[in-house]
Amino acid sequence: MNTGSTDLSVIIVPYNNKDLLKTTLDSIFETQSRYSYEVIVHDNGSADGTVDMVETQYPQVKLIRGENIGFSKANNRGIAASSGRYILLLNPDTKIQANTLQVMLEFMDKRLDVGMATCKVVLANGKLDPACRRSFPTPWVAITRLSGLSLMLPNSKLFNKYNLSFLPEDEEYEIDSCSGAFLLTRRNVIDKIGLLDEDFFLYNEDLDWCYRAKDAGYKVYYYPAAQITHYKRQSTQFSKIAQWEFHHSMILFYRKHFSDKYPWIVNQIAYLGPYVRYYLKLGFSHFDNFFARLFGKKTRQRF
Repeated sequence: MNTGSTDLSVIIVPYNNKDLLKTTLDSIFETQSRYSYEVIVHDNGSADGTVDMVETQYPQVKLIRGENIGFSKANNRGIAASSGRYILLLNPDTKIQANTLQVMLEFMDKRLDVGMATCKVVLANGKLDPACRRSFPTPWVAITRLSGLSLMLPNSKLFNKYNLSFLPEDEEYEIDSCSGAFLLTRRNVIDKIGLLDEDFFLYNEDLDWCYRAKDAGYKVYYYPAAQITHYKRQSTQFSKIAQWEFHHSMILFYRKHFSDKYPWIVNQIAYLGPYVRYYLKLGFSHFDNFFARLFGKKTRQRF
């Protein structure tokens, strides 16, 4: 690994989302920045021509061909091949603005106490992606999230700590965790806390990374002076497998960081909650499909 020769290494892990990835890459190479950067794409076994597209249209990209080894492991391979003093994990279904990289690196250069940061992440409809600023899922935070209380009371500091929707979207502040859709970190932070935990196959590796960074004394920041668009769930389609990975990863995170901090009964409830929520969602999907067949109508795809 050659370190320090580049300001920023952008790591992207696509999986069968060629057209979205093209949008992402175009937005990067149209960026306006005095900082030097490299782009590393680790393809996770795409079968839609993603590799050929990158190879022929973006020869400046460092391309790594691979199988579907999971999001965290693929990002780790990308990081191992990188040379930047900053590392940016960027989803392949995003579009950055022309000044995004410039603004974020200027912020990090000024704020040496910040180990990880994200920008304002908005969805295709212009609304804030709630996953871009989060609290850690302690038992109380998890209960309010899984029970739906956080959705019913979105402006409550007590009941919606997970997505922090009671906080203003256009102010900067310290948070617990940001999303791997846009996660900027320093190389020296990675040197201290290690790479992404590869036990997390698809989700919550970002949550775990931020937890470890804060545990090591670094701050994690939400900085909305820069912005990207996230065309969310178009790459995974939030399939049943993706749903399973999401709920299972919550249990992995809890077991790793909280199980030794709470009584046995609290832990059992915490383990049970995500599985119950997963099977309820699965049941609702089957319920929808039954009525779709009965009435010949399409229903909203949940997975």
